[in-house]
Order: sequence, then structure tokens, then C-alpha cells
Amino acid sequence: MNAEIERRLERILPTVQKPARYVGGEYNQTVKDLAEVDTRVVFCFPDTYEIGMSNVGIRILYEAVNNMPGVWCERAFTPWGDMEDAMRTNGVPLYALESHDPLSDFDLIPISVGYEMSYTNILTMLDLGGIPLHASERKSLHNIVFAGGACTYNPEPLAEFFDFFSLGEGEESTVEIVDCYRAAKRAGLTKDEFLREVAKIPGVYVPSFYEHRYNPDGTLAQIIPLHGAPEKVTKRIVQSLDAAVFPTKPIVPSTEIIHDRVNLEVMRGCIRGCRFCQAGYTYRPVRPRLPETLYRQAVDSLESSGDHEITLSSLSTSDYKFLEPLTDRMTDYCAARHIGLSVPSLRADNFSRDLMLKLQRVKKSGLTFAPEAGTQRLRDAINKNVTEEDILKTCEIAFSGGWNNVKLYFMLGLPTETDEDVLGIADLVFKILNTWKAHAANKKRGVRIHVATAFFVPKPFTGFQWEQQITPEEYLRRARLLKNSMFSKSVEYDYHDASVSEMEAVFARGDRRLGPVIEAAWRRGAKLDGWLEYFDYDKWQDALRECGVDPGFYTTRGFGLDEVLPWDTIDPGVRKDFLKRERARAYRSEITPDCRHGCAGCGANCLLEGGVCDA
Repeated sequence: MNAEIERRLERILPTVQKPARYVGGEYNQTVKDLAEVDTRVVFCFPDTYEIGMSNVGIRILYEAVNNMPGVWCERAFTPWGDMEDAMRTNGVPLYALESHDPLSDFDLIPISVGYEMSYTNILTMLDLGGIPLHASERKSLHNIVFAGGACTYNPEPLAEFFDFFSLGEGEESTVEIVDCYRAAKRAGLTKDEFLREVAKIPGVYVPSFYEHRYNPDGTLAQIIPLHGAPEKVTKRIVQSLDAAVFPTKPIVPSTEIIHDRVNLEVMRGCIRGCRFCQAGYTYRPVRPRLPETLYRQAVDSLESSGDHEITLSSLSTSDYKFLEPLTDRMTDYCAARHIGLSVPSLRADNFSRDLMLKLQRVKKSGLTFAPEAGTQRLRDAINKNVTEEDILKTCEIAFSGGWNNVKLYFMLGLPTETDEDVLGIADLVFKILNTWKAHAANKKRGVRIHVATAFFVPKPFTGFQWEQQITPEEYLRRARLLKNSMFSKSVEYDYHDASVSEMEAVFARGDRRLGPVIEAAWRRGAKLDGWLEYFDYDKWQDALRECGVDPGFYTTRGFGLDEVLPWDTIDPGVRKDFLKRERARAYRSEITPDCRHGCAGCGANCLLEGGVCDA
């Protein structure tokens, strides 16, 4: 452990909230002898410890890299505001939890970027760790900073801060990147020579190898590859999840985290085609794990961690084709040991009484469903493939089985939405309330229906990537219209912050001109923007004005169907012509059947060996 940092931490940790976030030393963490290590890696997560330690991807990559002899991978997270202030006042750099060495001591600094509103946290971590912010300022082969995660499907707003991006699934590509770095280090290559080598790894995008040119109206005119870089960089996928690395000895957090449980990923990808859902497209094609693999991983993880809860997770867990045999075995194991078993991401069109009874054996938690829209016309437009009958039947099953709490998630501002669609949400909630009155097995405790609405954000690589976002004012008008239409005390309604979603849309569809905006907002004090305690809309508006950037260019303007898009260099496997067809079908309120009812021809199967999706 770094003795000097340890000494200073002894003084400041008693003065900050939740000091256990910053001490490390957790059970099952990896510690290696530095004398046997030639390459040091620190995985950075640009949010708090509680959020980062709940991230399955970080845990998987931590395991994959630490399986490499001669390589030590550690972790770092964004400190809360009080800890950042204390660290700066006392001269404590951001450090890795395992060794307490500063970030500047590390060879490779990968950062997982999963949410647009974490962008300023990236700058906080680099600056606090003693790392120059801009890739152009980091001249040597030391402190190579790269990124992966959901937001790298449009890496351009962050292009000036990262040396390169790793696109898609990282279990295999991250190991290849580390091996490439070790070879470059042994050969004494320069940073530029290393970047030319790492760019040869499939899935690696080096932004400095591409020139962006703009039209007089501000739209992109051309993206020009340089130094022999490919016109398109295709994401990486893992062919077989059963053979992929999975941490069955997970780190046991030193304090409570958001998802304090074993998280078992049953499949990757989604058979549905919701037109607003970026993950539903970018995680294609569908690849399930076998139930015997999952059962073994579940038992090993529970026994090595001592956790008392396990979640079966995916984008749509009830679509996992082996769910019945898996839950049969899991409920027997969990019930005998008083371990909670939860199955989130359920769909209203395939929720069964049998599944409900199995879940009741171990734990009866609230049920959560996402109809997304209040009318059938709009649900068809977004390709939700769920009917009002499905929703009410599911609620009937749940209420008759003893459930009294239901959470319902919707979006406001979806393409083609009208006030009739907004009021349709209230009408659907009223019908659900009446379903409880007619079928509830237990009416003594009453019913709680929690309704939440999010502000639609058009995301890259979806059928709606070209759409306009409504203004925050219009979103709030629709939210008030909905709120005024729900009168029952049994219904609780809340809606997302409109200004946060506006900024999320700016960065989701932004280009390289937003890099200076991010830095300007950060220098004005913007940080931890995903937390309402810290998000300051005025700082962002000031930064946009300072940099001469109109946020409406990326939000309310909408994008032309033939416009060059900032993310056109990236290939997620789903073809643009397919997304255009999905957009056209949305405006006709036509559904596209899910993958099990016939291939829609999105193109993602081409990423699979043999080209056959295991949906």
C-alpha cells in the first residue's frame, strides 16, 4: 500500500460521508506482487463506488485482465464532492483501491462510459489522478487512456480526451489491447506507433485517425479516415457466453451498494425491437447462456460472496428461453438457504402464474413493467409488441397471487405522441386499479401503483436516431397534463428532470464540437451530473454559450435521413437501411415481429460465426 497516501487518508476519511467507499481491502479483491508485474491497469468508473460496484461489466473485465500473468488490474471510482474537496485540499491524488497508488502510476487507464451525464466525472478523475485531460497532451506510452461502454457508440463528444475507444463487448478485446500494449512497451514503440498497432485490433477506434469536416450550416460534411484507418469500425461480440469469463468469486463491497447482490446475466441481446431502445439494437445478436452454466455460476458466486440475494438479469429476462428449468433449480436452492431470487425485466405479454408462484417461494417483491406508452397506436409505433389485454391480464395474475405493488414505466415525448396518448396512460392506470379491485387476493393492505415517466431521448443506432426531441417546456406540459388526470390516492406519479434529459440528448447525438463544452462546464464546477444534488443546468447553459454551441442543433432540430451522422464511423452490426425502415414503419404504427417470429434482417447475425442467431 502507498504509505504516504495511507497517512493522509487517515486524516481525511473521518471527515467525509461513507468513508468505506475509499478504503479498498474488500474480500475477493485481487492483489499481486509488483515484482512479478510488468503492466499495471486501473479500471475507472466515472461515478460513485456504489454505482460502479453494481456494474457487471467492470467486474467481468477486472477478472479477465487479472487472469493475465504479469498484469495487475485495479479499480478507481469518482469520489463524492466532499471527498474530492478533501483530497484536493490535502494533496491526495485519485488512487486505485487495491494499492492506493495514484492513477499517474498506471500504464493503461480504461474508463467505462455508460451514461452521458457522467462525462464531467471523467475529467474529474483524470485531473484528480494527475493525468493530462487531452489525448494530445499525453505524449508518451505511459498513461494510455481508453474507453468502452454504451456511450462509445457515439464517441465523438469525448474524442479529444481519449486515445482510443474499444467498441462492443470487452471480455476478449480488452485482453488483446493489453497484450498489444505489452508488446509495444517491450519493443520501445512511441505512442503514435502503438496507436497504429492497436487500431489493427477489431473493434478499436482511434479518433485522431479521422478528420471531421463540416458544412456551412453546421452539419457534418465528411469523415475522412487517416493513416490507413478503416472507414467503419465494427463492434466486438463474444460468440459464446458459456465459454466467456465470468467472476464467480466477486468482490464483496465494503459498504452497501445500489445492487447489493449476485447479478447473473442469463443472455445478451434482446429478441424485441423497441424502436427507442439503443441497448436493444447495439447488444444484438441474441446469445443465451445454458441453464447448467448459469446454475453453476450462481452457486459458486453465492457461496464465495455470502450474498443473500441473486438477480437473473438481461434486457428482457422473461424472454430467456430456458427460464423455466433455470428458475426450477434456482428456487429449490434459494428457498432452502433463505436467499432472495429476483427476475427483473419482465414483460407483460409473457408473465406467467407459474413463474409468479416460483418467485413467491423465496421472496415477494414488487412487480415492475414498462408499457412505455398509454395507447395501442403509440405502443405499435414504438414496436413495444404488448397489448392492453396483456398488461391487464398480467396485473390480474399478480393481484390474484397476493401482489399489491406495481411499478409502471412510460415515456413522454415519443415520436408521433399526442395528448390523447398522454391521457391514455391515465386511462390504463385506472383500468389497472379496477383490475386490483376485481381480482385482489388481499385487499386489506390496499394497492400502490407507482407511475414514472421519462423524457424521450433519441439515441444513435435506433429507429428514432433522426427524430426531434420535444422541448423541456413541452415535456413538462405533458407531465402536468398526465398528473392532473390521475386522482386516486393509490397512484403515485413522478417524472424525470427535463433539463437532465435535454443535456443527455445533446451528448447522445453530439459531435466533436462538444468536447470544449464538456471541459468548459467542468471548469465552471460541473460534476456528478447524474445526481440531482449536483446537476446545475445553468453551468451547462453558460458553457454552451461560451463555446458558441446551440443545444437545439442536437435536440429539437432533428437530423436529416441523408445527413452524415457523427457516429457513422461506428458499425454495431445493425444496418442503417434497416433502421430507416423501422422509422417508416413507426410512422405507420406498424409492428415488426420479434426475432423468434422471423428474422427482420437487421444485419446483426453477420457478426456470428455461421450467421445464425440463437434467439
